[in-house]
Amino acid sequence: MGITALVMAGGRGTRIRIRGEKPLLKIGGKPLIEHVIDALKRADEVDRIVVAVSKHAPQTAKKARELSVEAIATSGEGYILDVREAVKRLKLSYVLTVSADLPLITGEVIDKVIKHYMSCGKSVLAVMVPAERFENLGLSMDLILDEDGRRLVPAGVNVLDGNKVYREEFEKELDQELLIIDSEEFVNVNTPQDLRITEQLFSSRLSRNRPFEALQD
Repeated sequence: MGITALVMAGGRGTRIRIRGEKPLLKIGGKPLIEHVIDALKRADEVDRIVVAVSKHAPQTAKKARELSVEAIATSGEGYILDVREAVKRLKLSYVLTVSADLPLITGEVIDKVIKHYMSCGKSVLAVMVPAERFENLGLSMDLILDEDGRRLVPAGVNVLDGNKVYREEFEKELDQELLIIDSEEFVNVNTPQDLRITEQLFSSRLSRNRPFEALQD
């Protein structure tokens, strides 16, 4: 099963209040999107990497090409619409979607997610993080879902059957599995405070010189 990683980097990032493009914000002296691409390049299960940008992120497209990664321009009309547009135009089958603002993600966890998808038998696998993880760190949360009494936050990482994108059912209820991973690897950057906290976590990782704690399903 060939997996294409689609890095979603078309949003404006208005909440973080910067003039430049959010994927190019730096953590540890390196742009957010470069951290993500580096992790994808280290993932054994990823065969191809494509960065999806919009008119709001021309410099991000340039950066992707500098990193020897494909870039595709989408309409920027919304996450789901941009995913569908990219998948249809590239004629992709199995797709890993990753937000461009996950600088702490690793190749190991990416492989874990893909392998789980391959064995779950569902059309979509959505990675979730317990809301308590974000609350304890003081991070913002765009959306909190209640699943059987457990509060979960979408991690910004999904795997899907790209063939579903060609049909309208992609917007409807699909057979989906949730993979809950309690890890700092899925910290994303949406606000100035998120940026400060992520920088601290990144520095702490370097000082420990070891991977984050073991993942918990």
